[in-house]
Amino acid sequence: MQITRLGGLEVPRIGLGTMGMSAFYTGAGRDESESIRTIHRALELGVIHLDTAEVYGPYVNEELVGRAIRGRRDDVVLATKFGLVSHTGRPGMDSTPANIRAAIDGSLRRLGTDRIDLYYQHRIDPGTPVEETVGALSELVAAGKVRHIGLSEAGAATIRRAHAIHPLAAVQTEYSLWTRDPEADILPTLRELGIGLVAYSPLGHGFLTGTIRTLDGLDAGDWRRTNPRFTGDNLTRNLRIVDEVREVAAEIGATPAQVALAWLLARGDGIAPIPGTRRADRLEENTAADSIPLTAGQVARLDHLAPASGDRHAEADMAVIDH
Repeated sequence: MQITRLGGLEVPRIGLGTMGMSAFYTGAGRDESESIRTIHRALELGVIHLDTAEVYGPYVNEELVGRAIRGRRDDVVLATKFGLVSHTGRPGMDSTPANIRAAIDGSLRRLGTDRIDLYYQHRIDPGTPVEETVGALSELVAAGKVRHIGLSEAGAATIRRAHAIHPLAAVQTEYSLWTRDPEADILPTLRELGIGLVAYSPLGHGFLTGTIRTLDGLDAGDWRRTNPRFTGDNLTRNLRIVDEVREVAAEIGATPAQVALAWLLARGDGIAPIPGTRRADRLEENTAADSIPLTAGQVARLDHLAPASGDRHAEADMAVIDH
């Protein structure tokens, strides 16, 4: 597995998002043993960058990851997030210093470790200046509980304000062939400041695998049933994106998922996608994208795909994304 850098942190170019093992997607939480086997297989393949959060479940995903890495902690680059769960009784988001101190101790306990390699603010808290939040995070770094810090779904101006208080290693945001938003302001800002980008949902919540053409196979509670890009006429219109990806995949003897990930890796250093899966075979498929080259012509062809139809999140979720 090739390596890239997120600020001062080295990670494999492809990581593993573990959220779907416990929440939000069809089949989540049904077979913990399968999820643990998949994490173990990830470590065998060099996919050591594991991404979780206290809100996934809540809490149960961190507990799952903690069980999976028991006895293997030094083999893992461990990332988790805080801020969407309040431990102080405050309603809504909570990135106050008091909540951060409570959140980190809970995450350390559930993950069975004494330090987090990359600790993110999950969403920007409008009620707490980011300078105050990052100041509290810098204290965790000084105490040895956190090695590197990051933000998730932060806008360019907020990134600059935060980075001025303490260096950020990474910003996590959605980035894929059907979500190109970071290219306008966020990615140039990160390049300028030497901050990495961790791309969540790099396969478009499974859409770019080419296996979802209707909602028929999704559980009634699957989050995608309320996502604008999967609903109404948008799903039909968005099939043109995955059909083009499938054509490129057929040309090079790869899968659509591998092409989508290879395109992201071709964007340059400092970008680390974290595709999520519960299955070892999907993990192996995704990991193989690290060695799949795309020609300049194929990259250009994918670059010129039309934007996806529909917002990337429902209205309430879009409202808490920093711009």
